[in-house]
This record gives sequence, structure tokens and C-alpha cells, in this order.
Amino acid sequence: MTAKDVLRSQVMAQVVEGKLDQASAAARLGISVRQVKRLKRRLQDEGAEGLLSKKRGRPSNRRTPPDVLAKAIALIGAHYADFGPTLACEKLDELHEIKLSVETVRQAMLRAGLWKARRGAGIRTHAMRERRARRGELIQIDGSPHDWFEGRAPRCSLLVFIDDATSELLALRFVDAETTFGYMGLLEQYILEHGLPAAIYSDRHSIFQVNRGDRQDASHAQTQFARALEQLGIEGIQANSPQAKGRVERANQTLQDRLVKEMRLQGISSQEAANAWLPQFMRALNRRFAVMPSLPTDAHVPYTGTHAALRRILSVHTPRRLSSNLSCQLEGLLYQIQPADRGLALRGADVTIVTHPASATEVLWQGRVLPHTLSSKAVRQQVAVDGKDVNSKVDRALSRRTPPQPIGHPWKKKMSNAPGTTPPRAEFVQTKAHLLLVATP
Repeated sequence: MTAKDVLRSQVMAQVVEGKLDQASAAARLGISVRQVKRLKRRLQDEGAEGLLSKKRGRPSNRRTPPDVLAKAIALIGAHYADFGPTLACEKLDELHEIKLSVETVRQAMLRAGLWKARRGAGIRTHAMRERRARRGELIQIDGSPHDWFEGRAPRCSLLVFIDDATSELLALRFVDAETTFGYMGLLEQYILEHGLPAAIYSDRHSIFQVNRGDRQDASHAQTQFARALEQLGIEGIQANSPQAKGRVERANQTLQDRLVKEMRLQGISSQEAANAWLPQFMRALNRRFAVMPSLPTDAHVPYTGTHAALRRILSVHTPRRLSSNLSCQLEGLLYQIQPADRGLALRGADVTIVTHPASATEVLWQGRVLPHTLSSKAVRQQVAVDGKDVNSKVDRALSRRTPPQPIGHPWKKKMSNAPGTTPPRAEFVQTKAHLLLVATP
């Protein structure tokens, strides 16, 4: 007998002896008074065994039919062998119209050897942070490098923007690697679709903050992404640990499981096809996992500027100073300004070169776009030589040096170090094998 059966027998014994009325017994056992009357008759006719359920040892009337369970296991083994029970249960319902509970699928996968029970989670060492109250108050961003296409395409990174208040995926994009232009491009898409968020929460990647060894001037320095956030009025926050931005980290784990398998089922094998399909995937995943915020208001602020102005902000800004002939250089290119009426005023002026891979390069001066021409500047470079030619070059250099002087030569006379005299000077004497620092008078 179970603990429930023992309690039932003790209570019903008190009812038979007249120590407890039927209404009190029903309230204590959580059953109706009519059921108490039935149990009393069974106890009087059959004894304690009459209180046991008559269905004990029989199959449940609500059990899954064996043929349905066998069909589900066959489908899981053929198409979803590496899926978890939850995702496999969703696919059986979505694609094969087999409705089972997650626990039924899990137990069946365990018996079939398609799933191994995982160990329980360890002790949490980081306190949970409360969600923000409104949607758009805090957006956690991160990049997740992974073999997303399982060898069908090169490894790449997935940039993830997730809302802290609702766990809603707001932007996803596959890129070759985490770069400033990659994050700026996705932020541009995000702002045009949702508006300006209040704050963006990221890690301490060099894209988001200046990481220097001395850190003397790092507090005053600013990355291109941080400069763009400041111009847009968005607060940039850097986490001190991965656990601090745990919401986006857990989202990365979910995506590395579900997104990889969904793209396999869809037959997607390129970044272009995946980026075109990602909005459909995000809508389905948000319906499954997004939660309601504490406050119904949205913290996003609509962007009122033009698309061109937004693109100009989300570009790389490089400061330069114009020469007397109104030119400057950047990465081997010569920018020649074509002034209309302010040629003299532009001499020595500080300008900003704005570059973006999807837009034409601009030269800004005091908020104005200066007309300019571009030309390549020749770079002088020594002819490369291999190791065998280095020795011959050193020999020729040594042969052109002044020949050694005899011991009695005035150059060899020792100079005194008395006050007012010239101290010995040091020079480098280059030999074929090494450099030797010697002191000569």
C-alpha cells in the first residue's frame, strides 16, 4: 500500500467506528461524500483490500497506442535522431500530425537508445538579475561562431540581438566574422524596424570598448561602434562576465541546437539563403519562448532622421588634416578636395573621412560633405630578398666602410674625460654576423 492508501484506510476506519463523520472524511481525503460512502461499504465487505484501486496493475485507458508510439520512434530514428525530446515532440506534431507529450517522447527515446538522461544542473553561483520592465529598455547583443551549416558551408558567426524584458529575438544575421561593420549593419536594420533602444548590453570585445595594455588613455578613447551609439543617444554597457549577459548566452545555446537542425530540414546551405529565411524562424521561435513584459509600454524611440543620415552615423569615421594643397591620405588612397569658394579656409582644416562598404566614401567638414576625387598613391617598397642574398648585401655594405686605421692614427688616441672635454660617443659597428656596440673616442 502506498502512503495515500494507508491514509485512506486510517480515515475510513475512523468513519466505520463512528469517530469521524463522512463530510469531515471527504474533506480530509479530498473526495466527495458519495465516494466516502462507497469506500465505507467496500471496507465493511472486503476489508482493507477493498480500498485499493481496481485499476491497479491494468494498462491505463489514456496510454498511447503501441502502433502510434512505434511510428513516432521510427520517425525520430530516421529524421530526428540527434534532436532533444522537446524539439522532436514539436516536429512530430508539426510535420507528421502525431500529438504526444514531451515526457512520453522522452521515455520512448530513452528506451530506444536515442536519448541519454542528462545530469542535473549544478549549483548556481551567479544571482539572477531581474528583467527590465519594458520592451526595448535593454538589448543584449553577442556573436556566436559555430559550424552553423554542418559542413555544407564555411564556418561563420551569428549576430544575435535579444530583448531583455521579453526574451524576444529582434535581429539575427549570419556574417563571416564579428566585425564593426557587421554589428553596425545589423543595428541599422534593427533601428529601421523597431526604433532606437534605450541601452545595448555587450561583452568587452574590442569592437565595443578600447582594450589596451597600459589603459592610460583607454578611458578617453572610443571605438567606432561606441561613437555611433553616443551619436544615436543609445547607452552602451559592457558586461564584466558572460554570466552577466546570460540571456543572450542561453539564446546562443538554443540557436546552436534548434537553428542548425531547422536549416538542415529546410535544406539551407548558404549565408544568403539563411539570412533571407531568418525572419520566419524568429517569428516561430518568439511565439514559442517569448514572455510578456512587466509593463505594456514600449521603450523604443522612433528614429526621425533619414536613412542616409543613419547610414552616415553607422560608418567608420577617420579624422584627417588637409594639407596646403587640400589633400589627405587614408589606406593608400589620396583624397583631393575640389573646393568651390572656401579653398583658403580649408588649408590645414580637420576633416572626417566616412567609409562604409555599402555606400560611397564621404569627406565631412563642419557637417558639410566636401566634393573630392580619389586616386591611388604609389607606395615605395624595397625589393624582397631571400636569406641567401642578405649576406652578400652585408658584405657589400662593409666593403664600402672606411678601412681600419693604424694604431698610431690620431683617431685612435685616447681622449681624457676631464671636465669640458667631449665624452666618448657610441656607434654601431655592423658585422656580417651580428651588431656590436663599441665605444670609440
